[in-house]
Amino acid sequence: MKIGIVGLGRMGGNIARRLMDADHEVVVYDQSRETRDGLAGEGAQAVGSLAELADALTPPRTVWLMLPAGTVTEQTIDTLSDTLTAGDSIIDGGNANFKDDVRRASRLAERDIAYLDVGVSGGVWGRERGYCLMIGGPTTWVETLDPIFYALAPQLGEIDRTPGRDGLDPRAEQGYIHCGPAGSGHFVKMVHNGIEYGLMAAYAEGFNLLKGRASEALPEAERFDLNLADIAEVWRRGSVISSWLLDLSSIALARDASLSEFSGEVADSGEGRWTVDAAVEQGVPANVLASALFSRFRSRVDEDYGDRLLSAMRREFGGHVESHNE
Repeated sequence: MKIGIVGLGRMGGNIARRLMDADHEVVVYDQSRETRDGLAGEGAQAVGSLAELADALTPPRTVWLMLPAGTVTEQTIDTLSDTLTAGDSIIDGGNANFKDDVRRASRLAERDIAYLDVGVSGGVWGRERGYCLMIGGPTTWVETLDPIFYALAPQLGEIDRTPGRDGLDPRAEQGYIHCGPAGSGHFVKMVHNGIEYGLMAAYAEGFNLLKGRASEALPEAERFDLNLADIAEVWRRGSVISSWLLDLSSIALARDASLSEFSGEVADSGEGRWTVDAAVEQGVPANVLASALFSRFRSRVDEDYGDRLLSAMRREFGGHVESHNE
């Protein structure tokens, strides 16, 4: 299939590459000429404007956006809505607020332009590992674009199949699902990121506790100078708390167990806040998720070793750089 991609940052560029690896054609646009020319050198068709991108695609056209949530995405969708025509579609693969998706889908439907929201998880490792995709939008379009979603997803890989899934949607074990109408994909991804905050906070607090056991404030016989890189490594193997986040923590700790290159000022992408907002709106308790979000706020005032590990994990999975280095 042929698809347009707008925004060639850490994830957008690798989404284009993974699609090209699967023999799909991609037309790419980014504000940075150097960035889009770099993709052109790898086989993409690069264009210099959104209008040129639309002209390079054959109707019915699909344009996938990988842009920061907020104004830049809103403006790009506005421009595309004037450029595309009835029967075309727009996909927002960024971390948008699901309520914005509902509004945009309704507005674009008036022009008979389909709108899909796709929550994308996989970070900078996505080209190699594949992307977990949570899709919202019209069923007909989700089915039409299935070859694109299948190519981006991890597929079965080496993960054991779950017993008892006979009769359930086979796409889930391939790494992508159709969650429901517009907004549902980003809602599921929002909660995913809220859970991610909680998991990361648990690891950070645990390793902070391990490191603190060497404190001179403790009785000498009860002090332990623990090797955190070795602990992370052994927990990866057979432990009930093993996970990809622990794998990434192990990488960071093996490189430098002191995590000295990190200040511990942990940013939040916005989805953690939206998750807590949704919990309040729905009257659903989310104690762990809220606490993890507030811990990130605290890290900007009073950093510790656990916060440095949070920063290290964010860089390993998403390429996120601490704000003071940006």
